[in-house]
Amino acid sequence: MARTSTIKLGRSSNPSMSTEDLNKLVAKKAYELYEKRGRKSGHSTDDWLEAERIIKGKYGCK
Repeated sequence: MARTSTIKLGRSSNPSMSTEDLNKLVAKKAYELYEKRGRKSGHSTDDWLEAERIIKGKYGCK
C-alpha cells in the first residue's frame, strides 16, 4: 500500500492536505491560467509554477 504524504497548512481549518490533493488543486489552477491566456501552448511550466505559488499562498502551505 502506497503511503500518502501530507502538506502542513497554515490558514486552513484542515491542518494538513495530502500531496495528491494539493497537486489536484494546482493542476486545476494551472489549467485555468492556460484558458485565461487563450489556450496558447508553450507555457505549461510557467502556468504550473504560478498555480503552485497561488495555491500554496492561499492555503498557507509550508
